[in-house]
Amino acid sequence: MTYQSKTRQFARDPAAPAGASPAIRAILDKALAGGEVSVEEGVALFRAEAGDIDAIYRTADELRRRANGDRVSFVVNRNINFTNICYMGCRFCGFAKRAEDKAAEWLEPEQIVARAQQAWDRGATEVCIQGGLHPKMEGTYYREIIRAIKTALPGMHIHAFSPFEIWYGASKTKMSYRDFLTDLKEAGLDSMPGTAAEILDTEVRMQLTTNKLSAERWVEIIRTAHEVGIPTTATIMYGHVDAPEHWAAHIALLRDIQKDTGGFTELVPLSFVHTDSPLYAQIPDKVRPGPTAREVDLMHAVSRIMLHGWIDNIQVSWTKLGAARAQEMLTRGVNDLGGTLMNESISRAAGSDHGQEITARELVRMIRAAGRVPVRRNTVYETREVFEHHDPEELAPLVDRKGRDPLAFLEMFPEPAPAEAAR
Repeated sequence: MTYQSKTRQFARDPAAPAGASPAIRAILDKALAGGEVSVEEGVALFRAEAGDIDAIYRTADELRRRANGDRVSFVVNRNINFTNICYMGCRFCGFAKRAEDKAAEWLEPEQIVARAQQAWDRGATEVCIQGGLHPKMEGTYYREIIRAIKTALPGMHIHAFSPFEIWYGASKTKMSYRDFLTDLKEAGLDSMPGTAAEILDTEVRMQLTTNKLSAERWVEIIRTAHEVGIPTTATIMYGHVDAPEHWAAHIALLRDIQKDTGGFTELVPLSFVHTDSPLYAQIPDKVRPGPTAREVDLMHAVSRIMLHGWIDNIQVSWTKLGAARAQEMLTRGVNDLGGTLMNESISRAAGSDHGQEITARELVRMIRAAGRVPVRRNTVYETREVFEHHDPEELAPLVDRKGRDPLAFLEMFPEPAPAEAAR
């Protein structure tokens, strides 16, 4: 890979690993020289303490700079969860409802299109569509959703359906994964979220989902999607019954897939939200209440270090962490703030209270306040607009915030002007 020879010139750069212990410095020096960090070395980074921590963060930030410069990106999009009716019983999930529940929801294609149209009118280039596995839903409904949106909005990028949903749809239609994915692609599916990954380890998955979608099946579906020309994101959900050994192995597995397919666009670490999660409520003595602050920092930083040159977009989930912590991750190897979302149901159902939307103008403000250059991208990380000397249109949030301001934390800092931030 060309990135290896390109980065060797930085092998002697002392800025990042300075102050680290010999063992950690050796790992970081290797990463800065373009070498591959092993699972065992990744575990060592996750377990690092004291002075080693800052060296890891500096290394991640340096690798971020090499890969992305000082640009921080986001996409204008909308989440559409077409149903929350699901009987799969994943133990960590607070989103699923039974059909008879008062809060159960089901959207018909015309309702989904109406939400997509509203998003388009607000400048969205993507709709992210996922839903529960409704026991009475036909497997062909996934195709119906895609065709309905593409008929009304041919220019809208459809980022839809997790590997779990692909497994479900293929099972319902009695099609192979390849045929089912090919059919969806021909209907207009542009990309897929790599959710439902949780932790790609059988022991952990048995505790989270009783292995309803095994790690092997998730990998098979993701690889098949890439092979038929559907790019996907990658995710990891951490901070529950897992440990650094699981995290490093999960990241290395994603790296191996990427070496073969090149189909991942980004990694999105997702911290476990315990507040309303059945998993935590049922066995709080065995389940952690989400990751610690240090684990959140290290997850983003070590992901950047282990994936450098293979998956060079590390996205932070502001719905999981909140805007202030999301902005902090820009010094931990992160180069992307995700999307505007407009609606968010899954994290809220688990107890997250960080809101449903951060507008494009607000994301630009967050990025500038961090001293970076804001960039609006599309789903596959093509630049659409660079906000060096201007701001996005000011829009009121789609959902009433009831007086809450996600960017209130910025009030204590002076906001640089667009030209100053660009410089």
